[in-house]
Amino acid sequence: MSKKRLDQMRPNERAIIRHIGELGELKQRLLEMGVLCGEPVEVVRKAPFGGPIQIRVGQTDMALRRDEAARIEVESLSARASGKVVK
Repeated sequence: MSKKRLDQMRPNERAIIRHIGELGELKQRLLEMGVLCGEPVEVVRKAPFGGPIQIRVGQTDMALRRDEAARIEVESLSARASGKVVK
């Protein structure tokens, strides 16, 4: 399965952002920082015990709460490379 949520990704895993759900004012801030549909994203690290997730989009690193990351749908690049793209 190639589609998943950002909070389900593992450290060093890369994906393409496919959908950004309702995040209130945070969504606008993310869009301004380049977190856009179609952009590649990498999970840098995940804090233990349900803590924040550090992501990298372009040259920008940022941290998101897990519930915020759960509202961002991504498509894994590794599955995409193997031809398992799901539309």
